[in-house]
Amino acid sequence: MTLSLLFHRRLTSSGNRPREDSWLKSLFVRKVDPRKDAHSNLLAKKETSSLYKLQFHNVKPECLEAYNKICQEVLPKIHEDKHYPCTLVGTWNTWYGEQDQAVHLWRYEGGYPALTEVMNKLRENQEFLEFRKARSDMLLSRKNQLLLEFSFWNEPVPRSGPNIYELRSYQLRPGTMIEWGNYWARAIRFRQDNNEAVGGFFSQIGQLYMVHHLWAYKDLQTREDIRNAAWHKHGWEELVYYTVPLIQEMESRIMIPLKTSPLQ
Repeated sequence: MTLSLLFHRRLTSSGNRPREDSWLKSLFVRKVDPRKDAHSNLLAKKETSSLYKLQFHNVKPECLEAYNKICQEVLPKIHEDKHYPCTLVGTWNTWYGEQDQAVHLWRYEGGYPALTEVMNKLRENQEFLEFRKARSDMLLSRKNQLLLEFSFWNEPVPRSGPNIYELRSYQLRPGTMIEWGNYWARAIRFRQDNNEAVGGFFSQIGQLYMVHHLWAYKDLQTREDIRNAAWHKHGWEELVYYTVPLIQEMESRIMIPLKTSPLQ
């Protein structure tokens, strides 16, 4: 074999390899179907235009009692005032998870315009401004997210207690929200027997591709029993199998409601 022929064959082989590698990779790369609408329009409830705000406040340990006191004095007033198009869905302290943390969930009836209206009115509310100033001295950090609710989840409504609440938060891989919604539209049917499903949400602003599932239980043992019972239902295992690969990170918080929380 001449040197020129060997060189030609090597060039041909190396030139084809990227094409072959690309073809092989295409067998294993997940293809995403083109979407004609935003996932917020495909997954959110159509009959309402409610927007939710989830707040996480990390409180100085020595200030938690005082923080809870001023929240229970001021937040219910906003909730009950008909001039504000918002409602306090629930307010909690984290029991297991990140310690000395307060969690608040608000609903804005009317979406972003309602949120803007509430913010503008609160800037003129002297009591709220004093509350914010006092609160700022008690906090280590805070963050929030704006959320929509999944169409197939229960709408969170006030409930009597006593209950503990679990907020399970999932950071999904970008591009997988539609898949998550498709699987959980079926999975939620397995978790309704004991009225434990409170609400399901996905983020629009803040940390993106975040999903939050809110559950209520009588106590930790009841939580364990209900979760274990789901594994004995035909189809639950398969849905878990397909949703786990969509998750990058997950977190569970066990929370205790404040006395003024609509969710008790």
